[in-house]
Amino acid sequence: MTDIPFGGGSVATIRSSYMEQVHRRRLYGGLTLMIFVLLLVSGFMTADARNAGGFWDGLANVGDYPADVLSEAWEKRADLPALMAKFLPALVETINIAAVSTLLGAMAGLVLSLLSTRGLARWPRLIGLFRRTMDMMRAIPEIVIALVLIFVLGGGPVPAMIAIAIHTAGALGKMFSEVAENADLKPVEGLASTGATWAQRMWLGILPQVAPNYVSYALLRFEINIRASAILGFVGAGGLGYELRNAMAWGPGRFDEAAAIFVLLFGTIIFFDQLSGYMRNRLTTGDSQRQTKGA
Repeated sequence: MTDIPFGGGSVATIRSSYMEQVHRRRLYGGLTLMIFVLLLVSGFMTADARNAGGFWDGLANVGDYPADVLSEAWEKRADLPALMAKFLPALVETINIAAVSTLLGAMAGLVLSLLSTRGLARWPRLIGLFRRTMDMMRAIPEIVIALVLIFVLGGGPVPAMIAIAIHTAGALGKMFSEVAENADLKPVEGLASTGATWAQRMWLGILPQVAPNYVSYALLRFEINIRASAILGFVGAGGLGYELRNAMAWGPGRFDEAAAIFVLLFGTIIFFDQLSGYMRNRLTTGDSQRQTKGA
C-alpha cells in the first residue's frame, strides 16, 4: 500500500516528508525552549549578583516582615475598625483616581480606536500614526509618567490620574480597535449613502455594535487602574498607597495601620473585581441573548 501513487508521490514519500517536518518543528521548539531557559537563568544570575544582600541569603528572611505586621496587627486587633475608618477617605481618593482616569482613558481610547481601524478611519493615511501613538502610550509604565508629572505638577492625585489615563487610552485603544475591525460595515455604508458625516456613521453604525464589548473592556481596565492608583501612591501621588507607604516606612509601632490599609485595599479590589465581572457577564450574556432572539 505504501507504493501506491498518490498525487504525484507514494504514501511512503508523503509520510517521510511529514515526519521530517515534525522532527524539524520539534527541533526548533526544543532550541527555542533552551534559549528561553538560558536567558531566564542568566537574567536571574545577573540580578542576584547585583542584589546587595544576595537572593539566597535573604530568602530565609522573606517572611519576617509579614510576620511582624501580622503579629502587631493581632495584638492591636481591637483598633483595626477605627483605623479602617480613618483611612476610608484615602480609599475614596484612590477609587476616584481610578474612576476618572478610566473614564478619560476610555474616551480617548474610543476616538483613537476608530481613527486607527481599517475601513473606519477618518484619515486612512494616518492609521499608522495613530497606532504608533497608542503603542507609545501603553509602552511607558504609569509610574514613569507619574514621576515626570509629579516633578512638574507636584505631588497629589492629579499626576496619578493623568498618568493612568494616558496608559489606559493606549491599552483600551488597542483593544477597542480589534473589536471595531470585526464590526459589520453595512450600516456604515447605508449611512454614508444618505450623506451622514463620519461622526454620525461611527455613532449610529459602529458604536451600537461594539458598545457591550467596549464597556466590558473598560470595566476590566477599571479593576487594573484601582491597583495602579494604589501603587502610584508610593511615589507621592496620594490615595491609599501614600498612606501605606508612610505606615510601612515608619516601621514597628504603625504596622497595625499597614494591616488596616491592606485589608481595605484587598477588600476593595475583591469587591470591584466581583462587581465588574458580574456586569461584564450581564453585558455579554444579554447581548448574545438579544442576538439569538433577533435571529
